[in-house]
Amino acid sequence: MNVIAAVMMITLALSALLAVVSFWLPQINPNAEKLSPYECGFDPLGSARLPFSLRFFLVAILFLLFDLEIALLLPLPWGDQLSTPSTTLFWTTTVLALLTIGLAYEWSQGGLEWAE
Repeated sequence: MNVIAAVMMITLALSALLAVVSFWLPQINPNAEKLSPYECGFDPLGSARLPFSLRFFLVAILFLLFDLEIALLLPLPWGDQLSTPSTTLFWTTTVLALLTIGLAYEWSQGGLEWAE
């Protein structure tokens, strides 16, 4: 019980210390950019009909697609419970190969180019 109490005391003390430091550490220098309701670079008082680059959305969607690699590979440690380790290696290699082929295709089609 002493170990649990010590861990709880250390955790609470460290949490309180970090919370107190986080209030005093940052420098608060408000300016017009930080005080504006939108920090995305758009003028909130201007026209909402300004053209927006479709390339930005395409690159963002590609990022989300290739970011699924992490979500697909997270269950890999539990894959050790498959019948053989070679089965786990096979499925992991298959997922990575598909992602690599997709990346190569997008690269060859110019889908990763930000500016033309």
